Amino acid sequence: MTREEAENRDRGVPLDERITGALVGAAVGDALGGPVEGYSPEQIVERHGGRVHGVVGPWNGDAWRTARPIAPYHKGDGHVTDDTLMTHALVRVYATVRDHLDAYAVADHLVPDLMTHPRWIPELEAEALPLQRVFLAEKWLAARLHYGHVDPREAGVGNIVNCGAAMYMAPVGLVNAAHPAAAYAEALDVAGAHQSSYGREAAGVLAAAVAAACAPGATPDSVVAACLSLAKDGTREAIERVCEEASRHPDFESALRPLREAVAPYDTVGPDYRSPSLGARRPSRLHAIEELPVALGMVVVAGGDFRHAVLGAVNYGRDCDSIATMAGAVTGALGSPVPEDWAKTVAEASRLDLWEPAVVLTGVAREVFARDVRRRRAHERAFAELGGPGCSD
Repeated sequence: MTREEAENRDRGVPLDERITGALVGAAVGDALGGPVEGYSPEQIVERHGGRVHGVVGPWNGDAWRTARPIAPYHKGDGHVTDDTLMTHALVRVYATVRDHLDAYAVADHLVPDLMTHPRWIPELEAEALPLQRVFLAEKWLAARLHYGHVDPREAGVGNIVNCGAAMYMAPVGLVNAAHPAAAYAEALDVAGAHQSSYGREAAGVLAAAVAAACAPGATPDSVVAACLSLAKDGTREAIERVCEEASRHPDFESALRPLREAVAPYDTVGPDYRSPSLGARRPSRLHAIEELPVALGMVVVAGGDFRHAVLGAVNYGRDCDSIATMAGAVTGALGSPVPEDWAKTVAEASRLDLWEPAVVLTGVAREVFARDVRRRRAHERAFAELGGPGCSD
């Protein structure tokens, strides 16, 4: 398929299909990346006898319950991770509020959802509170907001600076479909309860990327351009460098090492993902999380194709479940089809309805847009009465 044919196809993809593609695509990317998270491309090849091309089993086989450092999580076999659990939780907040969200919505709705409602946790193969599965950076939400009673707008200050907020911000981009600037602003507000510095910035830019991908005729290049128009400091520089490098590669195989080299100056974790440097995950205007620039880079390498972008993200290794989650959300929003066999396998293995959150969020997005139009019209009338330009200007 030529670029022009892809653009024409994507121009005709309706909102509900883009939201479905983004949310299902994010979950599928998450599940494919989970079992190889934390390893290098070379280690992945050695373990699997080549590149990963679909759903694979746990890194340590049947010993997943006790094998360190993964235990006690059953990563693999199509199980989603905390990226998807958090994404679906945010969709439920939208379903409750049915309007734009802010940091207070996180405190009032997201944290209680994580703390009080047991759900099936695929990696634990049991019902449990989502809070018992999420990483320390997400447990921070409960510590600061529920127990510490911190102002939600400032609660993210002091947390580990990582991709924890960015990994579940796709719903913000979808509610603000085709309006990247609005998605960026809303995500920054929401993420203020969770993250600071470049972790919070990445959340805003990921939401903007998904919103930009929803625009009719959107392309990987237009998505990256929207991100660069909004991103700040090290996050902007990292995206620019990685995507410039990505444009030189026709496939992910040749791009794996160059993309890592391009993002390395901005990544604080360092070359050994499981042994981060002393400067890792601290606030800085010079640095960026690794996951977002690499995800966008893989979208560019793949020309917006879901399968190619997600497999590139998965085989990159390191925090590849989150990289594949982001790449899957962006390519799904662009209209690239999610392979049905992958989606079916992940849904059945995870015991999750991957399509229901998309139906819910589509309804919310339409309601919010209608409400935004009414608010805008009221503002236009008020401004006109103040002597500003009339509504017809």
